[in-house]
Amino acid sequence: MPRTPTAHGNAAVPTSDAGPRPSSATLHRHTDSSRVPSDRVHRINICPFSSVRSWGRKCVRRHLALNRISFQGSMLIGPALGGLIVAGLGVGGCYLIDALTFAAALYGAFRLPQMRPDVEPARPGLRGVRDGLDFLVRTPAIRSALLTDLATTVLSMPISLFPLINAERFDNDPRALGLFLTAIAAGGVAASLLSGAFTRLPNHALVMLAAAATWGVALALFGLASNPWLGLALLTLAGAADTVSVISRSTIIQTHTPSELLGRVSAAEQIVGQAGPDIGNLRGGLVAASTSGTTALVSGGLLCVAAVALIGAGTPELRRPPAVSPSPQRPAA
Repeated sequence: MPRTPTAHGNAAVPTSDAGPRPSSATLHRHTDSSRVPSDRVHRINICPFSSVRSWGRKCVRRHLALNRISFQGSMLIGPALGGLIVAGLGVGGCYLIDALTFAAALYGAFRLPQMRPDVEPARPGLRGVRDGLDFLVRTPAIRSALLTDLATTVLSMPISLFPLINAERFDNDPRALGLFLTAIAAGGVAASLLSGAFTRLPNHALVMLAAAATWGVALALFGLASNPWLGLALLTLAGAADTVSVISRSTIIQTHTPSELLGRVSAAEQIVGQAGPDIGNLRGGLVAASTSGTTALVSGGLLCVAAVALIGAGTPELRRPPAVSPSPQRPAA
């Protein structure tokens, strides 16, 4: 579902010689891809062990909801704040502040407590990668969660279509175009703040499937909307559904994966999360080039709903009440 750059170093700056270099953007993407799996392993390790391996895992769900609030908040505040800083201090001042915030983040990372594995670590090298892939293939809940994410991003990612939809249906109004992403982020923040309403539900797989289908329906209706306020309301609904799906999917993955494989599986989730939206934007552009932006968006939303329905129908395990997975007890300190 929507993955947009974080607030760090991604302000809307001119693409002149003073703008970001491709090499720095590539380095940022590489370091972020390396950081996320470690962050997810750390997040689950700081929770009480009993809450992680039973279906009363409130700690994990709360961490995921707070993480989503920070992500959506950066989508809302980051671009506006970056624009104000660039206007007042210039691009150099913006990057200086960016460097200082990264230094503060590094200081916080070094202050984290040392965590040692409580179980046998995963095998290194290609054997460890194979172990992770084998686990993904043979675990229906994990496999379906990743397939659902691919269905919602590859088939219906709308970001690249926004300018064309704005030109076709909203008279190319720049104000409407600027509000499209803001509406998605606003819906995500609202869903994150109210996450207790769905994180308490016993079957996160059904919540994930319902939210993913809602995302597709909302985007298809947005492609047909001619009223800009109705379009923004549908995008807000899509953003809320995205957040519900992401939190539910991450909860499924982190609570169904053994500790020794959590890093491998989180890396696979990160690959899906990074590649899916880019491929989805490419798909949308190619379909729009041969048809129209409306056709690309509506067809993508309907394909997403159909794919989610197939995943739910083909994975009976998702419709059953979740069972408690056995795990070794954490030794006393």
